[in-house]
Amino acid sequence: MAATAFTRNYTDHSNDTGYQFEFHCDKCGNGYRSTFHMSKLGVGSKIAKGLGSIFGGSLWSAGQATDYMKDGLRGQAWDTAFREAIEEIKPKFRQCTRCGKWVCPEVCWNDQRQLCETCAPNLAEEAAAQQAQIAVQQVGEKLRKVDQVAGFDPSAEMVAQCPGCHASVAPGAKFCASCGKPVATATASKAFCSGCGAQLAVGAKFCAGCGQPAG
Repeated sequence: MAATAFTRNYTDHSNDTGYQFEFHCDKCGNGYRSTFHMSKLGVGSKIAKGLGSIFGGSLWSAGQATDYMKDGLRGQAWDTAFREAIEEIKPKFRQCTRCGKWVCPEVCWNDQRQLCETCAPNLAEEAAAQQAQIAVQQVGEKLRKVDQVAGFDPSAEMVAQCPGCHASVAPGAKFCASCGKPVATATASKAFCSGCGAQLAVGAKFCAGCGQPAG
């Protein structure tokens, strides 16, 4: 029997009743499934199993026949079914003469270049992808030129802690929402840098984080 060459990506869906194979594109993984072909040995296997069940398994030869039939499914009959499946599905794929891969013509084949799209990308698709990437970059550049924090006061937005229960205190709050104690004195005693928002040390003239004057 002559050897059969085709894509290495295939799935064997054969069972004890017949043969069926699915062949996949080497690039995207899409595939085609061959026609299911009933196996005479598989039908005989089911009959043997049925006989064994009817007679309570007393027919030793029936049970043994099932095992032998399964072995037969993996021999010459399987090879023949596999070759027939290849002959059925192979025309649905294209082989790239540059890389040797078998690919689906609908998605992964460049018909103009007669190569797979890995070796010869579709220029229209590449242009569309590049345009989308450049558009995303330009959106980021435009956003970076716009002040996204206009009117933001770092010192006003700093979160303080209640001196009594140490719960977080909302900016501008005079009383703690957790324990009710006044917090205005505690928050007012803290000074923050107007540049980076870091808390200033007591008596500091410059920010230790960014060097901006404290005044």
